[in-house]
Amino acid sequence: MKAIVVRDRDTAAGGPVLTDLPHPHASENDVVVRVHAAGFTRGELDWPATWSDRAGRDRTPSVPGHEVSGVVAELGYGTTGLTVGQRVFGLTDWTRNGSLAEYVAVEARNLAPLPADVDHTSAAALPISGLTAWQGLFDHGRIETGRTVLIHGAAGGVGSIAVQLAREAGAHVIGSGRSTDRETVLALGAHAFLDLGTDQLEDAGQVDVVFDVIGGDILGRSAALVRGGGTLVTIVQPPSVRPEDGRAVFFVVEPDRARLTDLAQRLRDGRLDVRVGEVRPLADAVAAFAPGRRVPGRTIIRVAED
Repeated sequence: MKAIVVRDRDTAAGGPVLTDLPHPHASENDVVVRVHAAGFTRGELDWPATWSDRAGRDRTPSVPGHEVSGVVAELGYGTTGLTVGQRVFGLTDWTRNGSLAEYVAVEARNLAPLPADVDHTSAAALPISGLTAWQGLFDHGRIETGRTVLIHGAAGGVGSIAVQLAREAGAHVIGSGRSTDRETVLALGAHAFLDLGTDQLEDAGQVDVVFDVIGGDILGRSAALVRGGGTLVTIVQPPSVRPEDGRAVFFVVEPDRARLTDLAQRLRDGRLDVRVGEVRPLADAVAAFAPGRRVPGRTIIRVAED
């Protein structure tokens, strides 16, 4: 099969290339998915799991990409809940070969059924961003109706979904970002926009939850904005400061079949919009990893036609 692989973390020559790999097979409780569309995170080439397995052993050449939408092609021993030929989407495993390939082996529990009226491109943009947004807001941030939430990076993959979910939950939503993001963030449902280039961070006032996807100085300064009993949530790095009389949470997204099913239903109902900015074929996927590229919305790799 054709796949994008990386071979050496320390040399430019080890960067992504398109090559041939053996067809994967389904282990116990796995399925093999024929990939129709795949999503990736630009920073994942810096993740240790891209290069090593759970025991810390080198696993290169490895296939990046951790979001997949496609059709079940093979079931492993003991796999239940899915069938061959079924449309599915979800997360691939962090320490195994990923979705930028014609086929990928995935733990069945990481996948959810994909309704026939949701296209593979939109579905491939949803798992990491959608689950991260939900878990950050509700599982960790515990937002409720009437609470105020500040979402940093509100025009990005995670932030744009977080804005929509928080608004639907009845929260007062402040989105932050670059000046060029203002209209996008407000159109997604934010009540106010904070320009990180020209506005003072403190202009946001006191909030119940800060949801951060930027890190660095923005993360550190945001702790002072959280009122008593509130929460600072980040997916970037463990925070070095915490709110006074509040909580600070760093988390990594976890698979959740039931929540994926709920998010897909929101797409069907028109209650959720996934921002796809660029769609490339697998043969052109290497260029999507070029340093410094900034595309409004997610870049999705189309591997097979719907």
